[in-house]
Amino acid sequence: QVRLVESGGDSVQSGGSLRLSCQASGYAHPTSSMAWFRQAPGKEREGVAGINIEGQTNYAASVQGRFTISRDNTQKTLYLQMNGLRPEDTAMYFCAADLRATAWASLLRVDRYAFWGQGTQVTVSS
Repeated sequence: QVRLVESGGDSVQSGGSLRLSCQASGYAHPTSSMAWFRQAPGKEREGVAGINIEGQTNYAASVQGRFTISRDNTQKTLYLQMNGLRPEDTAMYFCAADLRATAWASLLRVDRYAFWGQGTQVTVSS
């Protein structure tokens, strides 16, 4: 069983930056695929950024150029650097992981991930 714990969420003003972290545990080897999703009240969960074991990444169009996903396989940690935050980025952010290989084109699909964290809240005020 893979356990994921997110941290780094906060309240910031528009234009600000945050760095989210996701610490993984409970398994011997790095997970194949990891991603960040977000869910705002009344909306469906959406993929924000994903990265596979090969280091290929995929970003939602709404965050392309502002957010950067990275992973440290030694530390089993996933990161999301968020710059230029906007009020529409306000949401609960979730870390997700899976042991299966995932092509970069599928990294933002909710159904590709078996393991999920509890989420960390990001609030951006105008």
